[in-house]
Amino acid sequence: MASLICGSIAYDTIMNFEGRFQDQILPDQIHILNVAFLVPSMRREFGGCAGNIAYNLKLLGGEPVIMATVGGDAAPYLDRLRDLKIDASHIRTLENAFTAQAMITTDLSNNQITAFHPGAMNESHLNQVSDVTAARTQKKSAPVSLAIAAPDGRAGMWEHCHQLADAQIPFIFDPGQGLPMFDGPELLELTELASYLAVNDYEGEMLSKRTGLSLAQLGERVKALIVTKGAEGAQIYAGGKSIAIPPVKATQLIDPTGCGDAFRGGLLFGLENGMDWETTGRLASLMGSIKIAHQGPQNHQLSLDQIKDQFKTAFGFGF
Repeated sequence: MASLICGSIAYDTIMNFEGRFQDQILPDQIHILNVAFLVPSMRREFGGCAGNIAYNLKLLGGEPVIMATVGGDAAPYLDRLRDLKIDASHIRTLENAFTAQAMITTDLSNNQITAFHPGAMNESHLNQVSDVTAARTQKKSAPVSLAIAAPDGRAGMWEHCHQLADAQIPFIFDPGQGLPMFDGPELLELTELASYLAVNDYEGEMLSKRTGLSLAQLGERVKALIVTKGAEGAQIYAGGKSIAIPPVKATQLIDPTGCGDAFRGGLLFGLENGMDWETTGRLASLMGSIKIAHQGPQNHQLSLDQIKDQFKTAFGFGF
């Protein structure tokens, strides 16, 4: 079974501010904001929602297939994906554009301020789900039986959700940072096309406000609504039930970048393998906990056996 990962491929430039944003930003002066943060450390990482989700799904033994657009500077990233044996054959290169770039500043409270240049990501609508399914049929590869529509170019997110629905491929709608690009009726349409909806608690509130529907009402329009709550774990609304997913205490709190994507990699693996929501949610929670203990979104390098051991230690049963 293969999972199609629709979303961004990006380079992340990550900077650490050795203070707290709240101490540098004056609430009563926000209308004339002019502030700079001294960041003694800076590094460049492989990132983007699609790359991060695929990385975590591959760690678990899944078969991710990435569909994305990158710029002429993407050769190091594409080489890395090949080294990881992640299918990059449906990543389109646009030589005259930059690969998407995220400039992320994190403070001591793990709050983040991000500036994002979309670059080639804005042309993601050039990719077609039908091209992926046709190519895999021709190559006699495992068919795409699950997908996720993660943050991407606006037109790409819109078209890929419709294409996945037309192809009758169940998918997770993960609006993430792309949520503000859509109005209420559009968000509701994309939600109703999806089989599953995944948001964090802030995105859930924004989605509820834009659509005029409560989270419970949104949950009735999909097979499952997954709401992540950071250190408080997650809540899954499925089958008329509300399932509380406990957090897993991280060995250390190093870098939150990519934790949500790690969680989504766990979701996909659980769905691929027919796990119940209690197990799927716990696996996703564990993947987020593993990620936050490492710098960068793709630097945790555990084996599947190590992940299984940590899961059993955390929850008292295996998967």
